[in-house]
Amino acid sequence: MSLIAKYNVPVPRYTSYPTVPFWDNQLNLEQWENLVKQSFQLYNKSEGISLYIHLPYCESLCTYCACNTRITVNHGVEEPYINAVLQEWKMYVALFNEKPRIKEIHLGGGTPTFFSAENLSKLIKGIFAEAEICEEHSFSFEGHPGNTLESHLQTLFDLGFDRVSYGIQDFDDKVQVAINRHQSFEEVLNVVELSRKIGYTSINFDLVYGLPFQTAESVTDTLEQVISLKPDRIAFYSYAHVPWIKPGQRRFTEMDLPEEGVKRNLYEIGLTYFSKAGYLEVGMDHFALPNDELFASMENKKLHRNFMGYTASRTDLMIGLGVSSISDSWTGFAQNLKTVEEYIACVKENKIPVFRGHALTEQDLFLRKHILNVMCNLETTFSVAEFGQEMYDRINKRLQEVKEDKLVEITQNKLIVTQAGKTFLRNICMCFDERYHQREVKEEKFSKAI
Repeated sequence: MSLIAKYNVPVPRYTSYPTVPFWDNQLNLEQWENLVKQSFQLYNKSEGISLYIHLPYCESLCTYCACNTRITVNHGVEEPYINAVLQEWKMYVALFNEKPRIKEIHLGGGTPTFFSAENLSKLIKGIFAEAEICEEHSFSFEGHPGNTLESHLQTLFDLGFDRVSYGIQDFDDKVQVAINRHQSFEEVLNVVELSRKIGYTSINFDLVYGLPFQTAESVTDTLEQVISLKPDRIAFYSYAHVPWIKPGQRRFTEMDLPEEGVKRNLYEIGLTYFSKAGYLEVGMDHFALPNDELFASMENKKLHRNFMGYTASRTDLMIGLGVSSISDSWTGFAQNLKTVEEYIACVKENKIPVFRGHALTEQDLFLRKHILNVMCNLETTFSVAEFGQEMYDRINKRLQEVKEDKLVEITQNKLIVTQAGKTFLRNICMCFDERYHQREVKEEKFSKAI
């Protein structure tokens, strides 16, 4: 059996540990607020905090998308939503004993550029009115090449944003029709040139392999066009087919998707193109030019991973604002209500709109450390003294299989991911996932590894 066939099973993506399906949901709002206050007191002065702001609106549904979105062409929804986000932020600020110092902001969606430049300015200025900005900060947003205007780019740049991520996915016409995501190469070229002209120093492209009707030829054509634009970073994601969670994916069937061997070949084609063009692997699914800070952070062992994905620096307190956003106090997680109506109604009642959460146990915390080490540094060191003999034996037993398959090397309790193992980081991390192995798991909880 090939490694691909063996390890292409449903596996968590490990943007958190424990992963969301294994939260115990015993954390109430008062407990969450206390965890946030404790984390803020520990980390605000030393490292600052991060903000993830979810802007869910899109004018049309991209059928491949697994994000929390609201489809509408009514732009009258913008102002009430931004007012609610700012009110939620004020409730968090009220918990703090001093002004928050913001180190990172990421605007995700949805489509942040659904919102007008004026409303995005109102949002960010409203955030800043309650805070200070760290001298070394990183502000970024996600833009749709088809609707990102010069006014969006200039407004956000003037507010300190210098990174932008464009969702490309694929340039092939047949694929774009199937996933209902339309942007031409010319539109992408124009928005990239405009971004650079304004002063953006890091441009990321999101690409997806395994989409319906993709072939080696179509992906090759897409990659050649992408490489010609020389983005600073590229995220090359495996399409996660989860129609039981996202019914929009039922617009096409499994028969339209590349079979596993073909899908793996699409990934290999991507690796070859990125390598030839001078891109270097960063963690899982990410590639960066050598002068990009994401690669530098990996080299310096400062790469971090959270619900915003990979980041070039670590903050232990990340506040998620907006519908469905997830916050991380390092010792706990909390997720906001998932529908816009519930979210806004809760904020109007002057309550932080979380509906579920998890307080990390001591065991969770040190397992999280090892999973992050594997995801970010491609290595970790573990011992009997840390785990206790029983857990150490369980984890070590699971690791033997990936060791025998040469995905990792283990010497004196130090684990190092091999070149072959980089493709299977999720599987390696699962060896440390006690919650996954202690509970009955249904396949529908996770997408496949490849």
